[in-house]
Amino acid sequence: MVARHIKTAGLAVNATTNQKVSDIVKGVIEDIRTNGDKAVRSYSEKFDKWSPPSFKLTESQIQECISNVPEQTIADIKEAQKNVRIFAEAQRASIKDFEIEIQPGVFLGQRNNPISTAGAYIPGGRYPLLASAHMTILTAKVAGVRHVIACTPPISGQIPNATVAAAHFAGADEIFLLGGTQAIAAMALGTESIKKVDFIAGPGNPFVAEAKRQLFGEIGIDLLAGPTEVLIVADEYADPFTVATDLLSQAEHGPDSPPILITTSEEVGRQTIKFVDQILPNMPTAELAGTSWRDYGEVVVVDSLDEAYELADVYSSEHVQILTRNPREALEKMRNYGSLFLGEKTCVSYGDKCIGTNHVLPTRKAGRYTGGLWVGKYLKTQTYQEVMDEKASGEIGRLCARCSRAENFEGHARSGDLRAHKYLQDEHPWIHEARK
Repeated sequence: MVARHIKTAGLAVNATTNQKVSDIVKGVIEDIRTNGDKAVRSYSEKFDKWSPPSFKLTESQIQECISNVPEQTIADIKEAQKNVRIFAEAQRASIKDFEIEIQPGVFLGQRNNPISTAGAYIPGGRYPLLASAHMTILTAKVAGVRHVIACTPPISGQIPNATVAAAHFAGADEIFLLGGTQAIAAMALGTESIKKVDFIAGPGNPFVAEAKRQLFGEIGIDLLAGPTEVLIVADEYADPFTVATDLLSQAEHGPDSPPILITTSEEVGRQTIKFVDQILPNMPTAELAGTSWRDYGEVVVVDSLDEAYELADVYSSEHVQILTRNPREALEKMRNYGSLFLGEKTCVSYGDKCIGTNHVLPTRKAGRYTGGLWVGKYLKTQTYQEVMDEKASGEIGRLCARCSRAENFEGHARSGDLRAHKYLQDEHPWIHEARK
């Protein structure tokens, strides 16, 4: 493969955890582990200048928040959640319990049981990401999670009314105005006022991501999300203005969100660069988007679409948009991505906000080994077995004993011996010796 850059990134993407961030997060977690609500309040005051009588919103406070949200926004939240619900329900329906009889009298099965309690983190620092409420809370509820706790930070000392409304309509059982590491630690560890959860989902800043990383094991997590990523594969038929617009739509997430174009057409690549430069000055988020484009943006020219798909798989980006004459070809050609957006009538922003697929997706090449958040993340696929036939139990006992002794597990072997003795009358000296 011969790939030529006509725009290179000014900086390399840093996938390592900042040691200062790690140390701060560790200290906050241990303080909350020891001091509970007292520590939570002190960090909320320190980081968010927020210390209400109670971090948990009452039903009347929630209704007041909803009353302050424009009717059109409420309608839009409900429409987006309808789409998310439909897709999540289809995912749930695709996951089946089953039981099989692998030989006469031997039954094996699996059940998909929901997690009991989940935490949903809804970011609110630079932007009030109310769509994250749809993706985390509603998906958990469709999976059957009984109790979902939502945490979202105040924004400049104010309650984010639309985010609270989205969390409520998504089905949150409790909503806390609490952000950052203190929110993740409080949900993961439990405090006097916040119930310990079994699992936490949702994107966030580096402190939130690091808190999830450090607490993983004590609780489950969806994934470790880094900065937003977008990669567009374009052929000579792609509209460079659309390419530029869609690259910048994701670059505005933050100053370190890589926007990448892989194209078979140098002309499309150069025109895209020109349009990015023309669009940026009039973007309200130009400072963030422009920084990402300058420092992490790439435009790569390849000889064929097969090479484009192969290179895109190497990048394994969070969002991969296909702007080609036959976009569905990517479904067969590509394997590594968070989510695919096929054709000009589709765009990444649809997935971010309202189309129905989940926007919590793998970054930093994690698409090589995992998908994003979905109903299945909230389910535990658990197996069971039952032997109802005596002869079958005895035969499996003999097999178990031989397999166990091959590994020097005598205790395991004796469980098998005992069934062979009970149901096939096998003689084993250790049984007679132990029963004397």
